[in-house]
Parts: sequence; C-alpha cells; structure tokens
Amino acid sequence: MAAVDAAKVLPKLKSDVATLSQISEDEKSGFINLVSRYLSGEAQQVDWSKIQTPTDKVVVPYDSLAPVPEDAAQTKKLLEKLVVLKLNGGLGTTMGCTGPKSVIEVRNGLTFLDLIVIQIETLNAKYGCSVPLLLMNSFNTHDDTAKSQYPRLVTEDFTPLPCKGNTGKDAWYPPGHGDVFSSLKNSGKLDALLSKGKEYVFVANSDNLGAVVDLKILSHLIANKNEYCMEVTPKTLADVKGGTLISYEGRVQLLEIAQVPDEHVNEFKSIEKFKIFNTNNLWINLPAIKRLVEADALKMEIIPNPKEVDGVKVLQLETAAGAAIRFFDNAIGINVPRSRFLPVKATSDLLLVQSDLYTLCDGFVTRNLARTNPENPSIELGPEFKKVADFLSRFKTIPSIIELDSLKVTGDVWFGAGVTLKGKVTITAKPGEKLEIPDGSVIAGKNINGPGAI
Repeated sequence: MAAVDAAKVLPKLKSDVATLSQISEDEKSGFINLVSRYLSGEAQQVDWSKIQTPTDKVVVPYDSLAPVPEDAAQTKKLLEKLVVLKLNGGLGTTMGCTGPKSVIEVRNGLTFLDLIVIQIETLNAKYGCSVPLLLMNSFNTHDDTAKSQYPRLVTEDFTPLPCKGNTGKDAWYPPGHGDVFSSLKNSGKLDALLSKGKEYVFVANSDNLGAVVDLKILSHLIANKNEYCMEVTPKTLADVKGGTLISYEGRVQLLEIAQVPDEHVNEFKSIEKFKIFNTNNLWINLPAIKRLVEADALKMEIIPNPKEVDGVKVLQLETAAGAAIRFFDNAIGINVPRSRFLPVKATSDLLLVQSDLYTLCDGFVTRNLARTNPENPSIELGPEFKKVADFLSRFKTIPSIIELDSLKVTGDVWFGAGVTLKGKVTITAKPGEKLEIPDGSVIAGKNINGPGAI
C-alpha cells in the first residue's frame, strides 16, 4: 500500500492532470480513477486459502470442443460475428529495435503485421466474409497521435512527472492492455461494430504467431453463451512467471505473480499445483464489454510497476486485459495446444520461427511434421546476438535445427550457410577470438570451443 494520504494527494493530482494537454479528457478521468483506486488500497493480494483449482467445466480441454461442421455457409455465418484485435503496443527494445516489434521481419521478408493481414485476407477470401482487423497501439508504437498514454507519477509526492518539467517521452507510459475495453468504447469502434452485427472480439498479442482465428473456440463460445474466454496452455519451466487461472469465491479469476504473497511465490511457480498459464489469447463478447464499460464495472487489479527516470523514482500503474475475466458472466478458460502460443520475445525465438522447424503458408506459421519431439529445442544465444541486426548478420543462413535438442552459443561466433545442428550443441568462442562455423557443417551433440573441434 502506498504511504500517501489520498485526501491530500488527489485534489492536487486532479489540478495537475487538468493542465496536461497531451491527453484526452477520457484519458485524464481514466487516469485519476486508476490512481484513486490504487490509493484506496483495494486488496491486491488474494487470500491463499480460498484458491481452488478450476474444474474441466471452467477450464475446458480443447480436445473436448465439438468439431466445426464442414459447411462453408455455416462457417461464414460464424465468422461474420467476429472481429480480430491485435495488441500492437509491444516495443522491440529488448531486440535492439526502436519501433514496434510487429514490424520485425519474421519469414520470407514478411513482418508480424504482414502475416496477420495475410491470415485475415485468406480467411475472408476463403469464406466470402468480412472479419475486420483492429490494431491497438500504445503511444510507443503510434507515430504522432499519442495513443493510450498516462503520466508517470513521482513516487515521493504523486506529482505527474510531466508537471515536474520532464517533457520527454520518458514522462509517459502505456497503461497496459487493460484499457482495451474503454478504448474500444471511447473511440466509437464498439458501437460501430455492434451495429454491423459483430458479437465477439478475438484479442491477442501481435507477436504471438500461434494466435490465429479458431472456429472451434468461436463456435463453442456462441453455443454456450460464454461472455469471456481465456486460452491457457500447460506450463513448462520457461513459463513459471505467467499468470494462471484459479477458481476464487465462485468466479474464475486470473492470478498474476505480482498478487502472490512472498511466502507462496515458489508454490505459484510450481508446475504441479498451477499447471496452466495465460497465453493472452482472449475471446470476449462485445455486448458484454459495452454493458460493463458503461456501468464502470471493470475494476481490474492494479499492478504497480516501479521505475526510475533520470534518478527519479517513479510509479506506473498498469492493468491487464486478462484480469477482467472475473467481471464477465459464464467466463471460461480453454486449455489449448502449445501451438497456439508462439511468441517472439527475443532473437532466440526468432531463430526458431525462421528455421526449418516451421513452415509458412497463407500467413500461418506451422510446425514442421518432420520434428518428432513435441518440445522445441532450448536456445541460448549470448549478448552478441541480442539485437536483431547483429543476430541476422551472424547467420549467413539460419541453420537446420529439426533434430536439435539444445543450443548454447557464447562469444564472437559466426555461422556459415547450410549449417545443421543436432542433439545438444554448445559453441564457445574464447575471449578475444572470432569463431567461424564453416558452410555446410554438421554439428551433432558436440561442445565446440575452437576451430579445431568442428
């Protein structure tokens, strides 16, 4: 809980925020609302003893969904009710990019956005329907029109950072994708979509290549009148920090690591007790969004994210779209195959999706059936490969990794064309030395620490 007196802070905050010409009236009131909820100390942590594991009724196994009839007219009818919304706010900063991550080239010169557009065009052409594609930008990825931004707060006295003379981009932050609902409403998009007979929006991160339209899920939600569905998938050791679905006081709820009391964090991370995690592929009923936004009922958990800007301690308050699940009626999770979660967060992920482990057809990235192991190889690349430009320059062509179990690369390593990697491979260049892997090399289950070992 913030050690700040709300009665003193809020009136001053309101007058400070009123002077910020960079944001709309809607954003101003949304921000004040968020801060006052935070200051009122709404319980962030959950009562651990009340947590229950959701049943198959609440988290439905994907295999139990009814097959979709092979009838093109039926399919068209289904799809006419759908809108696709991609969250495009992610920056590629960890990968050395200044702009949005979604414009990084994934395969064959096509970016994430190209693939998304091709997928929707393919779907619309195949069934003669018109599924609209919406992109939600944060101000970080939206040129000129500063979309969806809130001022960072100076932790000491809760003054907005822009009011302290910091006029740069650093003074602002995107408030997380929890504001997708109010953004749809305030922009007029929600009413426009409803007037065209749209019923569901499929929301997903633009960097998740597995988040494609799924007719079985859509059909299930319409038949069962589920207002909200979160796709979850079984946790692996790589996903231990991901949010999970729980049953809590009779509702299905998202539990994020930030809400877990310290003494239970290890339990939260265990794969035994919490077996699934949130992919952030969400399916939400549009009339329900309208009803809840108009009633101001979507009070998602606030995630306080402390940062430092030029030596000043600041706070940004964020909300997540997944946390809204508990406000919708008849909300469910669907436990989907791992193939629906293929995010690209780092260049090691880019190596996987650019390799022969995947194929590309009609904008869809599909796993190569030649790989028998259901798990992907684990890839660890050193800091020399962290930025996309460096990563691309260090591989003449992306190696064949169909039979690879794990790869660890350390130091100044350069790959020739047509290299094949199999089994467990470790490649280490000695400090100050450059190690080149020759064209056409086949490296199977080896530790390589110099040219002689290849």
